[in-house]
Amino acid sequence: MYADQAQSLRQLMAKSTQTAVAEADLPCDSPAKTSSGPRRSARIVAIASGKGGVGKTSLAVNLAVRLASMDRRVVLLDADLGTANADLLCNLTPRYNIAHVIAGRCSLERSMAEAPGGFHLIAGASGLAQVAALNDIQRHKLIDQMEWLEQRADIILIDTGAGITPNVLSFSTNADQLVVVTTPEPTAVTDAYALVKTAYRKCRGLDVRILINMVSDEVEARSVYERFDAVCKEFLGLTVRYAGYVVHDVHVAAAVRHRRPFTLESPNCQASRCIGRLAHRMDCQAVEPNPQGRLRRLAGWLVS
Repeated sequence: MYADQAQSLRQLMAKSTQTAVAEADLPCDSPAKTSSGPRRSARIVAIASGKGGVGKTSLAVNLAVRLASMDRRVVLLDADLGTANADLLCNLTPRYNIAHVIAGRCSLERSMAEAPGGFHLIAGASGLAQVAALNDIQRHKLIDQMEWLEQRADIILIDTGAGITPNVLSFSTNADQLVVVTTPEPTAVTDAYALVKTAYRKCRGLDVRILINMVSDEVEARSVYERFDAVCKEFLGLTVRYAGYVVHDVHVAAAVRHRRPFTLESPNCQASRCIGRLAHRMDCQAVEPNPQGRLRRLAGWLVS
């Protein structure tokens, strides 16, 4: 079955398309912060990819910068538990990371490092073997800290690992929104489909959006999106929404070498403008309440 679906995906990727894709996101009607009314929890957005090398972490970091510039309280959690590197892109060497928090060696608040651009970063870790040694008191303390974070941020971005590991799927399916990053390369698109397929079967109500990175222009991005969406509709009965695109830009690689977000290094380059449009659309939805305590559930998974 999967082989048939993958083959259909490749066939659709080989076809040209002339149909325009309508913008899926609704216009923003209200600000992200309200002066009255009930307290709203943070909106949680998981940023994932089917394979490595598609620029997922760079997009997550620069999206955090842009959202913070819009006067939003943004926290980026580097949840890649194998090859975490968001701190490198920000030229940071945090004393603590998420593994220290889970092990009870520091608080979640203390683990947050102020990153360039005004957002806060919770650095990732290379492994979480120590989690098994937590006692009940430590477990409950971690869950309470996750709830604390949810009440003190407007937007929490979770940079997951690549692929369809249990870690990636847990973060992806417990977020309010899943943004899957791919490039136009057939291997990247096929692996992105595998991630969407697996995550959707795990959580049928998932809000999935596709972000196309390293494209030549918007025409190419929409072409990739339309064909991807067609496969998801045919085999999964799922309509995937269009998150946007980021063009291939030499300024991105230069910023990585300088260990600085490209939205700060070259704020007027094409890639930075693409990230700005994505941040605006995402900010439009930050007003939505999240009463379900999704980070609390995630913490329960991490320590169970």
